[in-house]
Amino acid sequence: MRMILMRLIPGLALVSCVALLGTGCSAFSDSASDDGEVTVAAAFYPLAWVTERVSEDTGTTVELLTQPGGEAHDLELGVQETAIVSGADLVVLQADFQPAVDDTVEQNATGVVLDVSDAADLLAVEESAENHEEYAGETEEEHAEHADEEGHDEHGHDHDHGDADPHFWLDPLRVADVADTVADQLADVDPDQADTYRGNADDLRTELEALDDTWATGLASCERDTIVVSHDAFGYLEKYGLHVASIVGLSPDAEPTPAALGELQELIETEGITTVFSEPLKPALGENLAADLGLSTATLDPLEGLADANSDDDYLSIMNANLAAIRTALDCS
Repeated sequence: MRMILMRLIPGLALVSCVALLGTGCSAFSDSASDDGEVTVAAAFYPLAWVTERVSEDTGTTVELLTQPGGEAHDLELGVQETAIVSGADLVVLQADFQPAVDDTVEQNATGVVLDVSDAADLLAVEESAENHEEYAGETEEEHAEHADEEGHDEHGHDHDHGDADPHFWLDPLRVADVADTVADQLADVDPDQADTYRGNADDLRTELEALDDTWATGLASCERDTIVVSHDAFGYLEKYGLHVASIVGLSPDAEPTPAALGELQELIETEGITTVFSEPLKPALGENLAADLGLSTATLDPLEGLADANSDDDYLSIMNANLAAIRTALDCS
């Protein structure tokens, strides 16, 4: 795994930085730091991985705000992370995915801020009433009002990310598009190495297109096409012909409603599903449902962050492991 660097800030420098942050400075710069070293703060793992790949052989330092083992959704930034944001030449984030990052960047960033949402071309969150009967008989308008009043959809799923599904990085081609955008932004910040950034992005696109082809081929012939997952983080995989049913919605901290669990049980029986997928950081949700229904469990990583800082895994190896797990669960040939 390519190392994601986290800079340690000496105590005196940290005190000085905190004093600076207190001024609420929000000036922006479009060039590298005075010392010539480009520093990038990346909000969560897929963005850090992309930025590090794009900046190979340039001396750029990539600093990860969501540490391995931490839940990206729930991230709270401390003094050290705030100082990193303040000192970065470039901050790479996805707006509305991590509110604490959005707030800290708005108040303290002094470098360029890149929101990758447009480059990722986020999908809208789809709510299909035809698959759920909890609000049967309601008009669309009444259903929308009901959901708004309760703050969740018909599953009891929380909507913390507006109308878009933030988990674009499970589509390798969207990751490639984001890499191009990161490379362009780094080229603006550090024009002397523009060709290297863009060349690295081109090389990464080749790898990601190959990964996309591997997924498409690997799921082309399967006995089943439906997977049951813990939280609704895998919608971008539906491009490969999968149907994804989740126990809870976009927030992994939500609790499933009895109605949603009943629908899932019916789906599992109808489709002959044998496996419930759990997640490395929060395995209990999937494991509990599997135990209740006497099903097998397997791991599907939403790749919001690394589970273990000491692991040799990276984005590519985890995506390949995810594909292998799905192929086994669906009896693919």
